[in-house]
Amino acid sequence: MIIRNVRPWGADSADVVLDGDRIAAVRPHAPEAVAEPDDLDGRGRLLLPSFSDVHVHLDSSRIGLPFRPHSAVGKDGGAPGVWGMMLNDRAHWRDTDVPHAEIVAGTLERMIARGTTRVRTYAQVDVDCRLEKFESVVATKERFRDHADVQIMTFPQAGILREPGTVEYLEESLRQGSDVMGGIDPCQLDRDPVTHLDIVFGLAEKYQVEVDIHLHEPGELAVFSTELVLERTRALGMQGKVTLSHAYALGSVSEAVSRRLVDEFAELDIAMATIAPSTSGHLPLVQLAEAGVRVGLGEDGQRDYWSPYGNCDMLDRTWQLAFVNGFRRDDHIELALAVATVGGASIMSHSSPRVGGVGDRPGVAAGDRADLVLVDGETPTSAVMDRGVDRTVIHDGRIVADGLQVIGI
Repeated sequence: MIIRNVRPWGADSADVVLDGDRIAAVRPHAPEAVAEPDDLDGRGRLLLPSFSDVHVHLDSSRIGLPFRPHSAVGKDGGAPGVWGMMLNDRAHWRDTDVPHAEIVAGTLERMIARGTTRVRTYAQVDVDCRLEKFESVVATKERFRDHADVQIMTFPQAGILREPGTVEYLEESLRQGSDVMGGIDPCQLDRDPVTHLDIVFGLAEKYQVEVDIHLHEPGELAVFSTELVLERTRALGMQGKVTLSHAYALGSVSEAVSRRLVDEFAELDIAMATIAPSTSGHLPLVQLAEAGVRVGLGEDGQRDYWSPYGNCDMLDRTWQLAFVNGFRRDDHIELALAVATVGGASIMSHSSPRVGGVGDRPGVAAGDRADLVLVDGETPTSAVMDRGVDRTVIHDGRIVADGLQVIGI
């Protein structure tokens, strides 16, 4: 297939030749050339790498269900903190006439339709849901196997040590094929960081999977937990196999601590997944990119029992990432777009190019994987600002969605 008359990353109009699941060539647009039946008319739209959501909870989504008002406390909302919000989710997630697996599948379908073809999703495993949420995510991954790459992280949302039997369920999900072992707030939730991380890294090593740590902890406590993660990564030789998610307080202690952590992340190839939080304590995105740290973006929950935010559109979340970082320059806003596309892809697969700095725009050159999205916009920055809906989505060289509708399911 040839994608005719598109502008890769906003450059001059080009014809992009696909060969199987790869880009074979990018050449100047030839308007006089006769189009073949299988060619795609890009109509002058922008050509970008497809989006990568590397921090999403498909298993807790309420996308497609009636809007549910949220409150801070009480029966309609969770108490403050991770544990209280988790109990609120636990009390309500079964309260729907729609089967859980269909909600999960509908959420991923909506994500693909808007341009996301690479997904790392959490699947909560605990003594309440056991493997029920995990199995819904597995079924969705299989259902859309030709439309998106999906990695499943087995995730102890309720902690590992607070409820007996949790470890056994986590291990069973790994036996059944989880791609990533999750951890969460080793100090603040489980209050035993050594044992928590011993279990997380021990299971990851046993089943040869990567690690992703959910870190909501504040300030110096977050730094302490992070240092324990760095220590284990180094000791176990797990460079390139560990991601820190959220970690939105690591930049709040001091500039010297921030600089040291960024340097150590680069040295150990520890990735970061952000959801563009409304805080000022996160590590600077420009500094992380310039250091060569792999950074990806995610939407977190999708209008669930934790939060009313999330609409399955990573272009919206890209706008948020640029906004919370105070970006105004086009090259900085395009950095946010690179993080939302190739940045997350480089977390899911080391064969994907990583974002090498503020001016780097990878993912649409000859040899790159043909996971692409066409979107209307004058420039990449204007696309982020306007968030148009004239989109065509390509996965492994095949059109999988057009006009916000998934094709071929």
